[in-house]
Amino acid sequence: MTDTNRWLLPEGIEEALPPLAERLETLRRELLDLYHAWGYELIIPPLVEYLESLLTGTGHGLDLQTFKLTDQLNGRLMGVRADMTPQAARIDAHCLQREVPTRLCYVGTVLHTRPDGFAGTRSPLQVGAELYGHFGMESDLEILRLMLRTLEVCGVESPLLDLGHVGIFRQLAEDAGLDRQQESDLFDMLQRKAVPEIHACLEALDLPARSRGHLAALAELNGDENTLAQARDRLAGAGAGVFTALEALEEMAARLRAAHPGVALHFDLAELRGYHYHTGLVFAAFLPGNGQEVARGGRYDDIGRVFGRARPATGFSTDLKTLVRLSRCPENPAPAAIFAPADPDPGLEAAVEDLRRRGERVIRGLSGQTGDAAAMGCDRVLVKTDNHWTVVDA
Repeated sequence: MTDTNRWLLPEGIEEALPPLAERLETLRRELLDLYHAWGYELIIPPLVEYLESLLTGTGHGLDLQTFKLTDQLNGRLMGVRADMTPQAARIDAHCLQREVPTRLCYVGTVLHTRPDGFAGTRSPLQVGAELYGHFGMESDLEILRLMLRTLEVCGVESPLLDLGHVGIFRQLAEDAGLDRQQESDLFDMLQRKAVPEIHACLEALDLPARSRGHLAALAELNGDENTLAQARDRLAGAGAGVFTALEALEEMAARLRAAHPGVALHFDLAELRGYHYHTGLVFAAFLPGNGQEVARGGRYDDIGRVFGRARPATGFSTDLKTLVRLSRCPENPAPAAIFAPADPDPGLEAAVEDLRRRGERVIRGLSGQTGDAAAMGCDRVLVKTDNHWTVVDA
C-alpha cells in the first residue's frame, strides 16, 4: 500500500459519515423503541464466538460466510459473527433458560467473507427480532407484522411479501426416498429455478413417477394465492406434511390480509431460504425493481437443541444500511445549531450550558479557527449585548 491510498477500505467494507451516520442512529433508536413497545428485550451478543457455538444448526452457507481466527489464549478456533440469529438462540436456550415465551431483539454489525445478495455488502448493520417458546400461527404472524412495521418505520414502502414453507420440499424428498446428496443437489437446482436441470436430474434418478412429478412441479408453483389451490391439485397423493404446510400458508395469508389489507402476497413453494435450519414458514420482503430481498425470516424450532433446549422459535432480520438506501423518506435536515464565539467570559459559559440543558445544539468557536458560524453549520450565534449573552440569527 502506497502513501497515496492508505485511506482505502477493504472491498465491501463501508463507513458511515455525516449525515448518514446520524440517519442510521436515529432509525436504530426508533426501531429499538418500536421493539420495546412490542415487548422485545435488547441483547448485545459478542462480536466473536467459538465456531462450534456460532455455526450451530445453520448449515454450510453460513460457515462459508464466516471469518475464522485462532484464539491466542487457548488455540481454539473462533469466528466473527456473520449472523446474529444463532447467538440469540444460544442466549435464549443457555443464558436465559425461561419457560415463558421470550422476545429478543438486536442491532449490530456482522461481517461476511463475501458480499451477500441480501445487502450487497460484507458488513451489514443487522437488525432483527426473535420470538422463542411458542409454536403456532400467532407467533409467526407477530414476527411478520413486526417485520412489516420495521420497513414502514424505515420509509420502505409497498413491499411484496414472499411466503414459502420448507415442510413441503422436506415431505416430498422423504416421499421420494432421496438420500442426502440427492436432496442437496435438487435443493440447489430449485433455488436457481433451473427447470431443465431439475427434469434431467429427476429422470436420472430411480423414482416413482408420482414423486418425480411432485418434485418437478415445485419449480413452477409460484405466484398469487391461486398457487396454493394449484399445489393441492399437482401434489395430490403426497405425504400429509405437504398439506399441513399448505394449510398453514393459507391461514397465514388470511390473517395477513385481515391485519394488513393492502399487503401484496406472493407464494413460492420452491423458495427454501434457510432450508438447513428453518423448520416451517419462511418469508422475505421484496421491493419493485429490487431483485434481492430486503428482509427475511422464518421458523427455526431446532436450532437451540445443541444448547440443551430446542425451543420453538421464529424471527426475522434485515440490514439497516440497505433500508436507509431504499427509503422513500426525505433525508433529515441538518440540525439547527448555535455558534458560541471563542470568548473566556464566564457568562458565555453559563449561557452555553443553559442552552444545552434546554436541548439546543451549541458549537463552541476555537481561538484562531477558520470559518464563521455558517461554515460551522450554525444558523444562530451567541452575541453579547449589555453584558448579557443572547441568541440572534446568523
